[in-house]
Amino acid sequence: MTFVNSVLRSNGELTIGERELIAAFVSGLNSCRFCYGSHVIHAETLGIDPGLIKQLLEDIEASDVSEKMKPMLRYVEKLNTLPNKLVQADVDAVLEQGWVEEALFEAIEVTGLFNMMNRIVEGGGVTFDFGGRTQGHTLQKAGPDAAKDSYLVFLEMIKQQASA
Repeated sequence: MTFVNSVLRSNGELTIGERELIAAFVSGLNSCRFCYGSHVIHAETLGIDPGLIKQLLEDIEASDVSEKMKPMLRYVEKLNTLPNKLVQADVDAVLEQGWVEEALFEAIEVTGLFNMMNRIVEGGGVTFDFGGRTQGHTLQKAGPDAAKDSYLVFLEMIKQQASA
């Protein structure tokens, strides 16, 4: 959770909301219901428009995401599904929209992290679906300030439960 918090909550070129958008997008591409539902809630709590991630999964080009973000998400999608097919032109498309290399690396970190987390969650049999439970996630009523250290808070909750 400390590593997850570092990747998703540290200061960087991508906003925390953009990192959560990528986390939800990757989880949606991987059909991980638990991570997708949780990170859609995180992203929307952090200012990402409701329904945008679903649009992205259907068609990045037709979505309401900014033109600047589209090549970043195309890169993420390709990294997620066909990483050996990435070429310099994919990087160039991101940089031509005004992103710096650090932002691209942050997107790469989030994509890699959620490929791992999706497989841990799915392999471990976690099937809870936040999308089907409107009161299921603590951030739904807490707001963006509660998202700041939510992974570290979750880690402490796990530690307390383990010691009980």
